[in-house]
Amino acid sequence: MRSLTKAKTIFCDIDGTILPHSGEMETLIDHVYNDKNLSLLPGVKEKFQEWEEQGHNIILTTGRRESLRDATEKQLIKAGISYDLLIMGIGGGQRVLINDLKPDSKEPTAVAICIERNKGMEGVTV
Repeated sequence: MRSLTKAKTIFCDIDGTILPHSGEMETLIDHVYNDKNLSLLPGVKEKFQEWEEQGHNIILTTGRRESLRDATEKQLIKAGISYDLLIMGIGGGQRVLINDLKPDSKEPTAVAICIERNKGMEGVTV
């Protein structure tokens, strides 16, 4: 059942956030094309199901090159991760979200949550 509250747009990184960060794209190729086991980080599956049920828009971001789009999409399907948009090639530097503050809003219209790499999403609240 979808929530009655206004849907949020969630920007979520892939490597080190939903999937283990290995630093090697050969690992990605193995997972996708050689049918290696794929494991989500703790709490990720449940969090994505929760966001889906609440009707949130999920935008995945990654520093992976655009040339790895096909492999990345296949990996996400294999992992059972649903999303609305995949933005690739954003690099590994700091990411900054700039958003306007609505005049009648009592809450900020943008929030950042940084989690420890490869620890999962248990306890994350949006």
